[in-house]
Amino acid sequence: MTSTTDASDRGELLVLNGPNLNLLGTREPAIYGSATLDDVANLTIAAAQAAGFSAECIQSNHEGDLIDAIHAARGTAVGIIINAGAYTHTSVAIRDALVAAELPAVEVHISNVHKREEFRHHSYLSGVCDAVIVGAGIHGYELAVSYLDKVLA
Repeated sequence: MTSTTDASDRGELLVLNGPNLNLLGTREPAIYGSATLDDVANLTIAAAQAAGFSAECIQSNHEGDLIDAIHAARGTAVGIIINAGAYTHTSVAIRDALVAAELPAVEVHISNVHKREEFRHHSYLSGVCDAVIVGAGIHGYELAVSYLDKVLA
């Protein structure tokens, strides 16, 4: 899934969603809620536009696609919002791509990963992201836009 908005004067935010997030709204609604990935994209795009940014929202179940998008952002985006899903806990490659991008980045998780299984408590991304938002539901994406709005002011 890819959603984009028109360019704005403040630049573009890359919004990445990783594996299984395409199933939002139907996958474990007790944990992730009933909002769909389209709801996440619409909410994030609206928040970005209100702050003067455009947004490109990409979802992929494939690690390499996420890495390619991060690499491409080096020359096109001003910031990254990433919910890498399970890759958060396994991908050194996504971590390294975020470092190489040299852009402010916010890690977002819909659920509070610290209240879940032990293996979800470790993130390879947190140490290289500028902020981490967990457990705020899909509102976390709006919070990430708000954070980048302040950082990029």
